[in-house]
Amino acid sequence: MTGQHRLRGPRKPSESRGVMDMGGAKRTYTAVVLVAVAALIAGLGIWAGRSEDPESSGNSLPGNAASGALPTGPCAPTDALVPPCGAWWGAHVPYAENGSLKDAVLGFEKRIGRKLDLVYNYHDMSGTELDGQLLTPDEQELGKDRLLMLAWESTVWTEPHHENWTETQLGWKNIASGKLDKEILDPQIRRIKAYGKRVFVSFDQETDARIKEGAGTPEEFVAAWRHLHDRFRELGADNVVWVWTVSGYLGSANDMKALYPGDEYVDWIAMDQYNYYQCHDTSDWKDFLRSQQPSYEWLRANVTDGKPVMLAEFATAPDADNPLRQRDWYTQIPAAVKKLPEVKALVHWNRPTSEKAACDLTVDDGPGLEGYREAGKNGYFHQPVPPR
Repeated sequence: MTGQHRLRGPRKPSESRGVMDMGGAKRTYTAVVLVAVAALIAGLGIWAGRSEDPESSGNSLPGNAASGALPTGPCAPTDALVPPCGAWWGAHVPYAENGSLKDAVLGFEKRIGRKLDLVYNYHDMSGTELDGQLLTPDEQELGKDRLLMLAWESTVWTEPHHENWTETQLGWKNIASGKLDKEILDPQIRRIKAYGKRVFVSFDQETDARIKEGAGTPEEFVAAWRHLHDRFRELGADNVVWVWTVSGYLGSANDMKALYPGDEYVDWIAMDQYNYYQCHDTSDWKDFLRSQQPSYEWLRANVTDGKPVMLAEFATAPDADNPLRQRDWYTQIPAAVKKLPEVKALVHWNRPTSEKAACDLTVDDGPGLEGYREAGKNGYFHQPVPPR
């Protein structure tokens, strides 16, 4: 099942940013978040750790990161951050064991032999500094010479950085109604506005999988997306590039089609497709093109053909019987992706989906690293990254 929502799979404790919050600190985090959620649902109008005044809450707004001259010439990115001459090379990298995203990204870049164009990170709507604050200090530091993509989920994670993937859904209808604007949405929108530099934002990525998780109906999602989009505009945060992300699993075709907010509300469309191979108990090895092309073509034919496409998560599982298969899967990407000409960003999902060796999607060592390093050298993935 290529469309199975891998974010809900089990994780090793060492993969979680929560390893730095042991014992009482972790319990306190959980208690505070759960109390805040209960209060919100009860309509009491409070939210743990948030304030309209950033100074009073101890959370200062980010500094304006927009600086320097924009690239010029035929390969200069568009206003929507589309690179005309190639594609962005990005990754989602889990936090380091010391709790640092910066250390994790720099370590990953050292292994792959290049700087990432795009760093993809996830946040909930708790408002906590650990998980619910968009543009953390680490993200701001990394964003100085990289693009950032922030996945903002309309949930509150029970444990720090979603350690066991348990959460409370806030509900798309509650977002669409505006009742969460003042305490939850607006403080984060102001942070992005203050940052100034353009950022990719994906609201409730893999949204088709969230219907069964209780987030709401497709109609409620469309209303929530449009409300969030309009709220950014109302507050003057015009430095957002909107990325609509679905799983790409064609078993959810009807839902994906119904979930699209409309071209005027979306800048990019994105999907998360993998070669899971034996991780999902199949014997069908899909090369890069076969893992991506069916969903790519379906989205362009049935949702929109006027937007660039992002592979917001992609990776291959290994083949224990033929380890070099994983290397070759990655080395084939530069040639294969040109057969998907509207794919303008590729974001590797660099973490296992379970403790099974067959589900290790990382390229931290071995043949996978060798192939990924080679693919990343290709000139197609070396485009001028804008500083603003």
